[in-house]
Amino acid sequence: MIAHNLLYIIYFISALLFIGATQGLATPKTALRGNNFGISGMVLAVFATLLVLPTRNDLGILLFGLLAALVGVFWANKVQITKLAQMIALLNGFGGLSSVLVALAQLVGGKGYSFDLALGITAGGIAFSGSMVAYVKFQAPNFLPDQFVKLRHFITILSFAATIFFWALFAVYHQTNALLMLSAASLVFGFGLTFGVGGADMPIVISLLNSCSGFAASAIGFSFSNIVLIITGAIVGTSGLVLSHKMTKAMNKSVSQVFFGGGQNKQKLAQTNQIAKVSSPADAAFLMQNANLVIIVPGYGMAVSGAQHALKTLAGILENKYHVRVKFAIHPVAGRMPGHMNVLLAEAKIDYDKVFLLDDINPDFETADVAYVVGANDITNPAAKTDPSSPLFGMPVLDVFKAKTVFFVKRSSGTGYSGAQNPLFFAENTMMLYGDAKKVTEEIIADL
Repeated sequence: MIAHNLLYIIYFISALLFIGATQGLATPKTALRGNNFGISGMVLAVFATLLVLPTRNDLGILLFGLLAALVGVFWANKVQITKLAQMIALLNGFGGLSSVLVALAQLVGGKGYSFDLALGITAGGIAFSGSMVAYVKFQAPNFLPDQFVKLRHFITILSFAATIFFWALFAVYHQTNALLMLSAASLVFGFGLTFGVGGADMPIVISLLNSCSGFAASAIGFSFSNIVLIITGAIVGTSGLVLSHKMTKAMNKSVSQVFFGGGQNKQKLAQTNQIAKVSSPADAAFLMQNANLVIIVPGYGMAVSGAQHALKTLAGILENKYHVRVKFAIHPVAGRMPGHMNVLLAEAKIDYDKVFLLDDINPDFETADVAYVVGANDITNPAAKTDPSSPLFGMPVLDVFKAKTVFFVKRSSGTGYSGAQNPLFFAENTMMLYGDAKKVTEEIIADL
């Protein structure tokens, strides 16, 4: 009885730490504390689980647990900052797969039919296969051929109908074979639901799949009365839904549009005789040092080049030597996942008070002397406001075009992740700075 009570006390403390972690991760200033809460909660949860290991299997579980921990530490230290989205997709998938495997193990172990087992298998299967597709899309956007994309609605509808059918079959007859078929149908449904989604919408999909993996874990927690799984899974599931809602609002889309209306977001670009004006780092330095307000807009190109530390140096020189006000503008879906740019700026120890989200910073572009866009594209595309044929139409964007002068740092004038051309490249007030974002920024610093 003492051990049982101790187990629940530890689980309860662990759950409180997870709640504190979620609260801490809500703002950049408290993110480190939130992360530490999450680590502490997981350590306690694992410790409590070790207290109730089955005696005949404890050595094997300990060895595999230690191996998994070593793999996690090695992987986390090796992953590039530009590959965080792929890592999160894989971890989402592993979470969903673990729920499916635990549910099947429960059934094989004599658990019998239960609603929570079937729910865990369904949500976990969708999370696993969908996350694997998301990983492939992030890693190689054009990997899946158009023929598959054209069949996405057929596959999705058929697999959804199969999922419902096997749910009903398992509910009535409680057969193991029906549960296995439910697992297969859920995996196909997750695949069909995800592989037709356009690249620009993948952050929303990742968030929804994260929610699925959370609800799957919570359902499995109910199946064997594990309080920490129930609470933690519910936190992950609901927070994923809230984040998805915020992102769809930020992109002016609905979930149905993301999954069934976007396709690959490929656009036939009209031929244009417009030529982008090319500038130099020296020109950028001259205009920046004589400005009153410079707004820096980081994008995925900043992550690729690792330019965040150079941007911190640039901002410091402008503020301390030339008394220029510097602000950083963050779009909610900049990069490959929510918070991607915030993580990079925090890594460079850029003051949180200088970092502003879209709604807060957009009015300032009208008074900005210089907007310095570092590897961003879709999130600054004014066609989202004016061109109904654009795959970005309706998505709120940063009003970079309103600045007096725009310096665009990119390797080329190519399209962004959505496949849409950016007319801002050819605007009268835009100057292109072609090259690696870090090197270009360092050249501006040298001139300053």
